[in-house]
Amino acid sequence: MIPRTLHRPWRHGPLQRRTDVAQSWLALVSGLLIAVAAPVAGVVAGSSVDTAVREQRAGWHSATAVVTKAPPTAINIGSGSGAVAPVHAVVRWTAPDGTVRTGEATVPPTTQAGDRTTVWLDRHGAVIRDPGTPGDTLVEGVAIGTVTASGTGLAVFGAYKAGVGLLNRRRYAQWEREWAELDAPSRRDHP
Repeated sequence: MIPRTLHRPWRHGPLQRRTDVAQSWLALVSGLLIAVAAPVAGVVAGSSVDTAVREQRAGWHSATAVVTKAPPTAINIGSGSGAVAPVHAVVRWTAPDGTVRTGEATVPPTTQAGDRTTVWLDRHGAVIRDPGTPGDTLVEGVAIGTVTASGTGLAVFGAYKAGVGLLNRRRYAQWEREWAELDAPSRRDHP
């Protein structure tokens, strides 16, 4: 049970204007949209990225390639972590149609000219330079979902603030009219 002293703005009271009721409903609807629609939008966006990448990867296949030119020296990413940035090298492979092709692909940092490596090819037999990993896809999906959810929440909040601004303008105009009506008899009484 709600205590009588608790302010319930969507209930009518003697000092309550229609703009007050409208603002209360606007706040309630906006809060629900932020709590429900924003996370749903984020999940849908993240899932869309995951689905698109899965569909794209469905057409990929691996092939063995030979490194034709030694890659540049690898650069350490973090100090002391031992992590090394991926390197790109020119590789040669035989496409499914029997043609020999060359292109640039991501290879392990210790690869030398003449080494064999696995490359990923698309449906047309072209090498995919940076195929990424399922973990990369997960991170990308989470990032896009988070940005989408945040953007949706901010858009709803912005719409709420714009609505409150319009309601305030309406309130102020109504107050001005009422004050003018109250002030008019006193001007007539005093010459």
